[in-house]
Amino acid sequence: MAQTAQAILDEMKKGIFHPLYFLQGEEPFFIDQIRQYAEDHALEPGERGFNQIILYGKETTMGNIMVQARRFPMMAQRQLVVVREAQEIQDFGKEEAQKLLLKYAENPVDSTILIFAYKYKKLDGRKELGKALDKKAILFTSEKVKDYQLTEWISTWLRSCGLQAGSGAAQLLADHLGNDLSRIANEIDKVKSGMKEGQELSRELILEKIGISKEYNIFELQNAIATRNLAKAIRITDYFVANPKSAALIPTLAMLFGYFSKLLLIHDSPGVRDEELAKKLGIHPYIFKEYRAAAGRFSKDQVVSAMHHLRVADGMAKGIEAGEKNELAIYRELLIQVLRS
Repeated sequence: MAQTAQAILDEMKKGIFHPLYFLQGEEPFFIDQIRQYAEDHALEPGERGFNQIILYGKETTMGNIMVQARRFPMMAQRQLVVVREAQEIQDFGKEEAQKLLLKYAENPVDSTILIFAYKYKKLDGRKELGKALDKKAILFTSEKVKDYQLTEWISTWLRSCGLQAGSGAAQLLADHLGNDLSRIANEIDKVKSGMKEGQELSRELILEKIGISKEYNIFELQNAIATRNLAKAIRITDYFVANPKSAALIPTLAMLFGYFSKLLLIHDSPGVRDEELAKKLGIHPYIFKEYRAAAGRFSKDQVVSAMHHLRVADGMAKGIEAGEKNELAIYRELLIQVLRS
């Protein structure tokens, strides 16, 4: 049965565990979240020594997994068998291995909780194994959070962590950290550990605790571009080049492309209320005012032109027709083309 990550976690928090889980998909964060919760809560601490078995895909076979899954628990009602990195199971692609899993799915051991953490890939739902697991197991497909959903996801995660976020906090995290959910969660934990009770998570606190320069970051670069401040934009990108850990070229270009994509959607949505557009774009209403102002400074043709130049710059950053241009030259050429158009 296909389920969402939250639905699976909600069941586990109620003490409901099923015999067979197959967690698959491109986004490892949700797979790890479910797997880790099961490892921490499926068994009592005193039961784990004999009844919690952790296997790694590249070190095991399907036959060995089935042997472990068919064991009976020792001095406990159930056992937990977790296969981490299941996409690397030595013989997973072989017909014999898939038949073993199919047979087990038809009649799993009730006293075993068997979890496959099958990352970065997913089974073909049209084939026999995919169909069988959809019917007989808890099948979860972990999808990447889309760029336009990222700010809302971060806001939800902050609330789940018991944090009250100020306007723009989630947007700043999204702009600086990108779509790496594990990194976002880790950085939020880092910030939370240093906060006082009842303290609001502000943009200033994020800049301080995560180590983002208050003057030289992607958020400030976007503002410089939005206000057509070429000198400031060049200062920021010069800093990026001199301090590669602050912001790498290709991710920065991707974020700027996403920024102009939002401006294009604003141009293509005449008559739509700002509140609706902000929600659709995943932008806090307070920050959306800045996007609306930027759309007023860049015509639709200029936005499309900027996106074209960003694609060209991305190609050069990846070695396509770059010639002898280094990162500094790529940034300079891009900024001049975008801000002097």
